[in-house]
Amino acid sequence: MVEAVITVIALLFLLFVVLGAYATVKVIGAAKRGVDRTVSQARRTVEDTTLRARTFTQPGPAGQIAQLRLTLRTSMRATQDALHSGVAEDESLKESLGLFERLSVHGRELDDELKRLESEPDKRTLSTRLPELRERTERITQSADSLRWAARDRARRFAADDLDSLSEQIDVEAGALRHWTTEPGPTASWPEAPAPDMATSSGQTWPEPPQSRPADEPPRSAITPPVQRPTYPWQKKPRPESTT
Repeated sequence: MVEAVITVIALLFLLFVVLGAYATVKVIGAAKRGVDRTVSQARRTVEDTTLRARTFTQPGPAGQIAQLRLTLRTSMRATQDALHSGVAEDESLKESLGLFERLSVHGRELDDELKRLESEPDKRTLSTRLPELRERTERITQSADSLRWAARDRARRFAADDLDSLSEQIDVEAGALRHWTTEPGPTASWPEAPAPDMATSSGQTWPEPPQSRPADEPPRSAITPPVQRPTYPWQKKPRPESTT
């Protein structure tokens, strides 16, 4: 009996240890993902700020390449946020999200190439490559913008349709609430007086008194007199009272 209790306690302790370790791993993983997300956002912010500064401080091909990178990154990030936020409410955006993932492959390749060219010392080579790089950037950003605006137009259209349907239902309900009958209801009236008799129409009539009792009917006594009981032969005669 004692061994069974010890075994159960040991199993419960082991179960608590496993659950605690699992919870700890999940918490650490969530914290790590949060830190990575924060670090990535901070890194992107720093890079975007740097690129924006280079577009003003570095004239020539270097500044133009920084401008192309900034345009590409801004368009791709905006489209990614729009599709990821809309796919939770509209399942049909999954196909658009798949197309964007394929487009992102080309966008990352172009961004890496532009990043390498930022440190290129040969300005003539950069000037030669700029038209082709600008064309690729425009094609990618136009495709990303098309997906983003299509998703937004779809969401706005659904919201407009829902608002129209809701407005129609509200109009119907408001009309039903304002609909009341204008017909006059039944009014209380006095009952009509009976038609007067021709013989008594000239004067006022009074209700007849209650009928009197007939003269030949004897008046009834208020107290019923005692009834004389019959005598039988077997009954004893009453003893006469003594006169003495």
